Amino acid sequence: MPSDIMTDLFRLDEDWTVEQREVIAQVRRYVDDAVLPCIGAHHNDETFPEEIIAGLRELSIFESIADQSLAPTTYGLVNRELERGSSTLRSIVSVQGALVMGAIQQFGSDEQRSEWLPRLGRLEAWGCFALTEPNFGSNPAGMETRAEVTPGGYRISGAKSWITNGVRADLAVVWAKLDDTVRGFLVETDRPGFSASAIKGKWSFRSSETAQLFLDDVEVPASALLPGATSLSSALKCLAGARYTIAWGAVGAARACLEETIAYLKERPQFNNQPLASHQLIQYKLAWMATEIVGMELIARRLGELRAQGPLDPAQIALAKMNNCRKALEVARTCRELLGANGIHNEYHIGRRMLDLETVLTYEGTEHIHALTIGAALTGIKAFG
Repeated sequence: MPSDIMTDLFRLDEDWTVEQREVIAQVRRYVDDAVLPCIGAHHNDETFPEEIIAGLRELSIFESIADQSLAPTTYGLVNRELERGSSTLRSIVSVQGALVMGAIQQFGSDEQRSEWLPRLGRLEAWGCFALTEPNFGSNPAGMETRAEVTPGGYRISGAKSWITNGVRADLAVVWAKLDDTVRGFLVETDRPGFSASAIKGKWSFRSSETAQLFLDDVEVPASALLPGATSLSSALKCLAGARYTIAWGAVGAARACLEETIAYLKERPQFNNQPLASHQLIQYKLAWMATEIVGMELIARRLGELRAQGPLDPAQIALAKMNNCRKALEVARTCRELLGANGIHNEYHIGRRMLDLETVLTYEGTEHIHALTIGAALTGIKAFG
């Protein structure tokens, strides 16, 4: 961001600790140096940015997740800065950290933790979270994947869809019904009967490896079962961790859009050779976006405080995810509009961010599902099955 552009009008960044500021600066350097120069080309080519992995490993984010040394707000700030570079990058981190490592930390055995968390933390192994199915997204309770007991452990059959990191994953956290109860299993992806197929043709999240997974009588040992994951609520607790990162990440995406737009508008002359930034209607839109971003960050910040105090209520997570994703997308769309025709060109990052935020709005629970969660908390009445 140019040094003369300041969008933090409430000076929220001044409140962070010295350690948090160092983390912000470190992740921001990584995004500026490794991510932004290449992510647009990978979006265009629908390819995964392999060259950013080395820098991601050096940040030691996953090792900090493995040893649980990242405070909730600091973890949120990491995701804010990652999504300043790319929503797909933040999503890769969310899946590896909040969903896969989170599932093992919360519900795994001591043996599972010692076997997988160090490898996942060092990015020596990749994981994916296999919950969503071709026929069941917002209603995971309807899942069709089944597990049955065998003399040596379990046999799993079914299909999963829209699985981030699914192509490269060494380990899949697979959710399946065992005697009509949803249970979690750690499934190595090289087991016979397990296959992954990349989903191509996306116009959003194009640099993310998204897959369909197929499990055809995949045999796993008894030790593959996550002992603490005893119902669908276990999977939903993992999703709560991922939604937390999304609420923070959306702030970074929106801020990046606004900063790029202001820089453009200050340089673009129009009408009497005056910069577009000098016009009243444009300043109104900039003021509206800056105000919304402050509100988004205050919500994320409060969510971090609440998470530090104990488990979050589902309605708190739902409110933050629903609000921040919708507002981030509205900011991106307005910025795209303010850039005019240039807003659809890949010389600028705004169009890519806007498209990726369409996915962020939808996955990990649509805003309609989150609204029903909030509504149930407000009224005491569940409006869904």
